[in-house]
Amino acid sequence: MIGLGTLTTNGRPLVAPKLNRRRASFVLAKIDEILAWEQGVEHERDTRFVELGRYLCEVRAGQYWRLDNLGSFDEFLEKRFPESRRKAYYLMAIHEHLPREARRELKKVGWTKATELVKVARRQGQKFDCATWLHRAKELPKEQFKLEVERYLTGSETEPWEILYFKVYKSQLPVIEQALEAAALMLGTDKSRGYCLEMICADFLGGVNAIEGDQKALLLAVSRLFSLLPSPQQQEFLHHIQTLV
Repeated sequence: MIGLGTLTTNGRPLVAPKLNRRRASFVLAKIDEILAWEQGVEHERDTRFVELGRYLCEVRAGQYWRLDNLGSFDEFLEKRFPESRRKAYYLMAIHEHLPREARRELKKVGWTKATELVKVARRQGQKFDCATWLHRAKELPKEQFKLEVERYLTGSETEPWEILYFKVYKSQLPVIEQALEAAALMLGTDKSRGYCLEMICADFLGGVNAIEGDQKALLLAVSRLFSLLPSPQQQEFLHHIQTLV
């Protein structure tokens, strides 16, 4: 059995770093202090997101979660971020990927815009044009800045988008993943999982509306499904329709 802190890589044990209990206590207390702000000062708490991301990175590197008798960093995040561990990882990415001169200005733009800056920084690497993108983040509204980043990353115009969160059980994952993979084979691997999910939903709605006789809804579902198909399959579909007429 492998003991606590002796995770293995390529079959070789990794010895956990020596726990600096004094520093760990200080950092964990600072994290709890930031997270303990009341709802009425939510904005004030969010101005400290850069500081919070830095402390979280230190907790992971120094394995300070051991001070709370926890088994892993993920368990630590589950305890401190019960609603969404995703935000914690976003905050850590801000600290890890944005240069120090940018981090000093980030409280002026907010953490959601900062996560968009991370995407650009990852793409540009050492050539990251920090001053230009930070200026855009300050000047543009949140949604418009997201679109600006998306246009840069994809090289094309894009429509407004949302991130959906919902819980699924582990027993459900194989079916969901298999359906998404099947949709990806039809749409092409360049399509996002969001497009794959839309295709699955459009196909489902097409079947339901065909049974219930809702012709308008059926036409809408089939039209959207057709628009998601790659060009060769669209042509094949149109040829098949012509043979039926």
